[in-house]
Amino acid sequence: MEIIVNANITLPDKSLRFDFLRSSGPGGQNVNKVETAVQLRFDTSEYDFPEDGIKERLIKLAGKKVSNEGVIVIEAKRYRSQEKNKADAIERLKALFHAALEKPKKRKKSKPNQQAKQKRLDAKKKNSEKKQLRNFKSDY
Repeated sequence: MEIIVNANITLPDKSLRFDFLRSSGPGGQNVNKVETAVQLRFDTSEYDFPEDGIKERLIKLAGKKVSNEGVIVIEAKRYRSQEKNKADAIERLKALFHAALEKPKKRKKSKPNQQAKQKRLDAKKKNSEKKQLRNFKSDY
């Protein structure tokens, strides 16, 4: 089953792996006997990214969900059915990809304007005068 992220990105089966495990929390006997939780593993090393920088941004955005080998692990156990949890894991992986596709804006260096410079200098001068008044020594 291929996952289509957008027109340019389709995730093939070879880079995806689904593991099913027992979910925790409420649910009665269903929780104890049915494996409803889904663990989606996406191997970034087995996928050719169409643009430079997407892989790095994806790994950075995933944070603690990435192993040392570059495998992104997404756990979904929100729902009581396996199908819904699988769909939830896929949607979360797609959302991660969409966030990684947005290129960060480059920061433009800015300088303080003339008014801000003058305000800073006035404050420094005022503070200096205040401290000078504390050191007043009389000639008596």
